[in-house]
Amino acid sequence: MIRRQFLARSLSVAVASLFARGAFAQHTGHSMQGMEGMGDMPDMAGMSHAKPSAEKPTQVPLAAHDALPAGAPLAELRRLTNESSEPRLFRATLIARPAKRTLLSGKPTTFWQYNPPAATAEQGPVIGPLIDVREGDTVEIRFVNRLPQPSTIHWHGLPVPPDQDGNPSSMVAPGATHVYRFTLPAGSAGTYWYHPHPHMMSAEQVFRGLAGPIIVRAADDPLAAFPERHLFFSDLKLATDGTIPANDMMDWMNGREGQFVLVNGARRPRITVKEDERWRLWNACSARYLRFSPGDGQRFVQVGSDGGLLEKPRDGLPELLLAPGERAEVIVRAGSTPSQAALTADIYDRRKMAMSEGSLPPEPARVLADVAFEPLPAGEAGAGTRAIPETLRSIVTFPAPVARKSVVFSEAMDMAAMHRPGASAHGMPAGMRFMINGASFDPERITLTSRRDEVEAWTIENRTDMDHPFHLHGTQFQVTGRERGGAVTPEPYRAWRDTVNVEPGETVHIATVQKMAGDRMFHCHILEHEDLGMMGTLRVI
Repeated sequence: MIRRQFLARSLSVAVASLFARGAFAQHTGHSMQGMEGMGDMPDMAGMSHAKPSAEKPTQVPLAAHDALPAGAPLAELRRLTNESSEPRLFRATLIARPAKRTLLSGKPTTFWQYNPPAATAEQGPVIGPLIDVREGDTVEIRFVNRLPQPSTIHWHGLPVPPDQDGNPSSMVAPGATHVYRFTLPAGSAGTYWYHPHPHMMSAEQVFRGLAGPIIVRAADDPLAAFPERHLFFSDLKLATDGTIPANDMMDWMNGREGQFVLVNGARRPRITVKEDERWRLWNACSARYLRFSPGDGQRFVQVGSDGGLLEKPRDGLPELLLAPGERAEVIVRAGSTPSQAALTADIYDRRKMAMSEGSLPPEPARVLADVAFEPLPAGEAGAGTRAIPETLRSIVTFPAPVARKSVVFSEAMDMAAMHRPGASAHGMPAGMRFMINGASFDPERITLTSRRDEVEAWTIENRTDMDHPFHLHGTQFQVTGRERGGAVTPEPYRAWRDTVNVEPGETVHIATVQKMAGDRMFHCHILEHEDLGMMGTLRVI
């Protein structure tokens, strides 16, 4: 049964009897901070061992949408230092630990960060440092977990061995250290990111600040002459007392969206474009879809996706939608005359559920950054329009598949269980199921089995009433078509992807191949849905 129909019939009694003070208001300034053991700092052993709270949950209003300062120049990303002097070896250390930062005046916030700078140093953005490496490099990252929960590092989109990919089965305990080591093959140049992947704790660790960008560079990059700008988008929910609230029931149902969308860790920065630039865009939000629009009649050129450069540039785009987890590369033209514009997250209806019949209205458009175009005078180095090659790279079409796989997204709600006393005592809401192929994630179950080096055709079908982004570990895939009502529309451009949005009632067709044996994850990249079971294990033999 589609959850919204079930909720509509169950709502009136449940809300009246159990949530009298509007705890389930549609995100109108309150959250269930401290909800049954999910306070600002979780139990040391992790959510699975948290104890029910005997106290009534404290409701702290959310900070106003304009509470954070805006208008500073776009911050440069911090960079992870290579500790190795050996050629083609990138060796570094990532330490995950709590760190206090003051974003609201006089009210420090405890984030979880990778390598947070010392309090006396230039702090930089509240995101992990950029890992900037090249094809052919061997990457060795020593991960030190100083969090109060077990964690992992997942190298989102990178073709790394299964035992190096931070799967939920390979968690690093609090206080422990683990070394990840892998070599980046030819053809892997692209825009990636890293984040935790412990089952039932991924969402919290990301919304508290654990995520960072990765760039893999190629020696023969046809766009290397373009100056590069990095825009890492993250989502922040902040209470008036400076705390990061725990997820409330609406966050779990729909995926968490804070009142702030940060760009390189800041609200609404200023960007000045003096010459044509190559922008790398990361959507590192837990659940927010970003429908980018350059505004004021501006257009950009998409040149890259999750797995690197497209085959051919897509010119004249007025907008570009990135689902959670997706990345893109675009060329932004400086133009010939000065002008002002706003990089905007335009309205996108991903069909969030209401606690009454129907859906929540989509969020209004919001300005992400203010952009000033100040083109250099003619004759000055960098002035004028840089040419983009008609072909950026060769992307080989897969041969005919030798196997087929089917993935079906579904969901179910048991409102009686959800409203039973103590239903959220362990930080995870009871009675809420997000499923793949009719079952919630079980670490002991293999959902699908593939053979190494065999080309496969997958169908990802969405039988829910909400958008879900599909993500496959360990490889890239090509979207071949989108099906609705039995009619298949071919994908209009060729690209490598590891994340693709699937709308309600839609089936997305992809072609892919796994190169290494072992267990891989595939899941919805709305992190709350992943934690609640919308994930499966692919065993590659």
